[in-house]
Amino acid sequence: MTWDDGNPYVDRLTEGVHAYIQPDGGWMVNNCGVIVDGAGTAILVDTTSTERRNRAVLAEVAKVSTGAPRAVVNTHHHPDHTYGNGFLPAETLVIGHEKCRDEVLAAGLEATKVITAPDYGNLKLRPPEMTFNDRMTLHLDGFGVELRHAGRAHTSNDVLVWLPEQSVLFAGDLAFAGGQPFLLEGSVAGFKKAIAQMRDLAPAVLVPGHGPVVRDEQVTRLLDDLDGYVSYVAEVAAASHAAGLSPLEAAVKHRDNPYRTWAETERFVGNLHRAYSELSGNPIDTRLTVPSVWPDMVAFHGGPIACHA
Repeated sequence: MTWDDGNPYVDRLTEGVHAYIQPDGGWMVNNCGVIVDGAGTAILVDTTSTERRNRAVLAEVAKVSTGAPRAVVNTHHHPDHTYGNGFLPAETLVIGHEKCRDEVLAAGLEATKVITAPDYGNLKLRPPEMTFNDRMTLHLDGFGVELRHAGRAHTSNDVLVWLPEQSVLFAGDLAFAGGQPFLLEGSVAGFKKAIAQMRDLAPAVLVPGHGPVVRDEQVTRLLDDLDGYVSYVAEVAAASHAAGLSPLEAAVKHRDNPYRTWAETERFVGNLHRAYSELSGNPIDTRLTVPSVWPDMVAFHGGPIACHA
């Protein structure tokens, strides 16, 4: 199967490394990864948003590995990447950045009250049980898996999962392929720095948090596009903030923009909220939450925002 078929599918990236890809890549519909070593031991990258979707991931993992997954790495705290933690076997260790644990606990199941359409199943909150601050390496049979905190970008706790020997990068939501990235809980300047870090790694294969896998020259093209988008947000924010427009007014004024065909255009408003906060001189860790800006995003969208999880 492929992205255009509209159904979740497994994309084999190289020997023992797979991506679990979920179209349409919108709200609460994310990608996961599975890394299997020569002994059959599996490490997961992220979980999913609902019980049904997570059971489908585990069924695919069981086809290429033996026993329960040794661990799952959460690339950040957002619910589409962490709600499935509670459906993993008890012996599977949950690993994430130290701020990921804090944010999972702080948010709880709040997202289910904002995005109410999915049948989430019997959710049980399970934050990371092992945390790190900057870097950590997981040593599998024959190769290492590097976990790198990318700084504040999409969130405060974004982690790049890098396989140097295989030249494969699981980027989490530091990369969206086909959809607008979301900076509300992160940083405009920080997102550009994260893009630079991904460029420096020069992966042959990049798995975005949402959207199809990109390879070779597609990687450079995607990073260029994301960099251009973030620059555009910064430019619109600077001019609109100086003109006294609200983030929603600025988004409406610039609705006909070069990125209007990218999915989830309502994120443009949330991104402007973060840019305005930075332009106002607020500390970089000033908390802006999805529920607080959701009404503006709905207004820009022109009605309820669909979720196909």
